[in-house]
Amino acid sequence: MPAKSLGIVVGLALMSIGSAGAQGGVDLPLTSGKLAFDAKATLGAFTGVTSTVTGSLIRSGSLSGMTGWVAAPAKSLTTDNGHRDSDMAGSLEIDKYATIRFDLDSVTAGATSGDSTAVVLKGRFTLHGQTRAGEVPGFVWLTATSARFRGALRVNVKDYGVGGLSKMLGILKMNEMITVRMDVMFGT
Repeated sequence: MPAKSLGIVVGLALMSIGSAGAQGGVDLPLTSGKLAFDAKATLGAFTGVTSTVTGSLIRSGSLSGMTGWVAAPAKSLTTDNGHRDSDMAGSLEIDKYATIRFDLDSVTAGATSGDSTAVVLKGRFTLHGQTRAGEVPGFVWLTATSARFRGALRVNVKDYGVGGLSKMLGILKMNEMITVRMDVMFGT
């Protein structure tokens, strides 16, 4: 449910990776992306996915100066289970809170290994109409014309006001902790 939203947020974090060697601000549009979340419930674990992702990455003179955003329509998340998807849409209140978004403020670079660099994306997640500061750890791959980010984070959906995690008088429950995974590509 909200984890899917977070997946979108992770995609936004990917935008920040495209700073290697860039001069000035260069806008790189999102060319592809996949956001997913892993959740656990009484009846077992499940995964939600969307490939309907938009965004932009502004490359600057340094990796730490990267900014951008990534967003996805909450209604695009699917678990391939109609009943679960309906419950998720209700819990996320998709008619009221239609967009899941991550705004990238800065990037902290870590060690480089081969063609990838460990990074932490710092910014703001918006889920269920609530915005909170967030950090997304992952890896970035940079070229002269593109940036790819892959990462994951744990999110407590209750922190974003997501309810409806319990059904049938509490017999069926979803754990409020989810793992959001993202793989996003920006380029020209």
